[in-house]
Amino acid sequence: MLRVWLLLWGGLALGCRGETAFLRRADDSTGRCTYSFTVASPVEAACPDANGVPELRAELAALTTRLSRLESRERGSGPRGGEAGGPWDTQQVAPAAYSELLRAKSRLEEEKRRLEREKEELGRRLESSAQEITRLRATRCPPGAEGPGLPAHAVPGPAAAPRWDPQTLAYQELQSERTEVPVSRLLEETALGRPGSEDSAGCGELVWVGEPTVFGRAESIAGKYGVWMKDPEPVPPFTRETTWRVDAVGTEVRQLFQYEAAEQLAQGYPTKVHILPRPLESTGAVIYRGGLFFQPRRSRAVVRYDLRGEAITAEKEIPGAGYHGQYPYAWGGYTDIDLAVDETGLWVVYSTEKARGAIVLSKLDPETLEIRRTWETNIRKRGVANSFVICGTLYTVSSYSTPNATINFAYNTATSTSRALSIPFENRFRYLSMVDYNPTERQLFAWDSFNMVTYPIRLSKA
Repeated sequence: MLRVWLLLWGGLALGCRGETAFLRRADDSTGRCTYSFTVASPVEAACPDANGVPELRAELAALTTRLSRLESRERGSGPRGGEAGGPWDTQQVAPAAYSELLRAKSRLEEEKRRLEREKEELGRRLESSAQEITRLRATRCPPGAEGPGLPAHAVPGPAAAPRWDPQTLAYQELQSERTEVPVSRLLEETALGRPGSEDSAGCGELVWVGEPTVFGRAESIAGKYGVWMKDPEPVPPFTRETTWRVDAVGTEVRQLFQYEAAEQLAQGYPTKVHILPRPLESTGAVIYRGGLFFQPRRSRAVVRYDLRGEAITAEKEIPGAGYHGQYPYAWGGYTDIDLAVDETGLWVVYSTEKARGAIVLSKLDPETLEIRRTWETNIRKRGVANSFVICGTLYTVSSYSTPNATINFAYNTATSTSRALSIPFENRFRYLSMVDYNPTERQLFAWDSFNMVTYPIRLSKA
């Protein structure tokens, strides 16, 4: 009887790769001729299960059937299976079977290599897709931002969401716009920005932002996002402790809440409620020198509302400025025009079609709202969450929702140069809709998902 033993043949059928194959013929203890075919596998300790490869399992079944037929015929030829005249000649069949097995082994090894190549290619595609999904999640607006009962105009829905731009948000070169100005104005601007002058005493570069402190919380849906502030240069009867607040969610945002101090704001009882003659839009308003500066709804203008006279005393359009969802910050909210105050005065942050969505920074006259000077950068406005100005330098926040965000860019208007930063900035409540600098208190004021917070900061010595 001829019996062919294939050691580790199951591993071969499943694609186990052997470097050397051995065929041995010998008589066993009963005098039968035994063939042993061995394939070594130095790479794998054990072969994987064949259940996941139907083609290989079918191939193995076919080979097993052939071996069964071989043994059946050998059993019918006599005890030695090699006598002349028998129906099967083992000396002729064995080499043919061996060659067939080698060919099958070669086919199975080639199939294994093909499957391994497909697996590697699939792994690369999955990794690339995961990276793309991560980048898209980091740049899109968070789902469910509107909330129940929130008007469509207050928070942009899917139709108004900014189109995703695949440009990288890493370090970007910036450029400045050179404008001819009178010598007297140039000297004034230089004096304001020079360290050591009366208006800029103690100015320096931002090097640290501390953990936020909560001063109050809005309880209604109208306070999902908003703006709160103090006047760094108040006029009587107001003081530096007088605190102001606007809940910015609604179709007609006209209420300006006045508090004697931040502690009263925390208690939720305003001293007075001002009804603005025109509704404001978004969270870009500031209080400065006895006036509320804000962008009227659906307008590219900036107005000054006098807090004592309770009337609008100045209004000026920002030439070419985008508005009502054209060039907002990353979180949306119609934040196209953002006002800011620092040691040197009043600023406006916006973008234009000419700038192709990049941040444009202009210095304003606080009485007439005339533009004194303009700088055009290459920082994409939709690529940052918010911005503020300290000592004539524009700083941007990387994310409005990431818990561990950073201050990621700085643009110095005195030198018209920029640099990348990585100053840690905590979004404790994960929905930063407003951040402004108060030069008197040397703190950042922010609105983070119903919460009014402040951040301590540290500036380097100039």
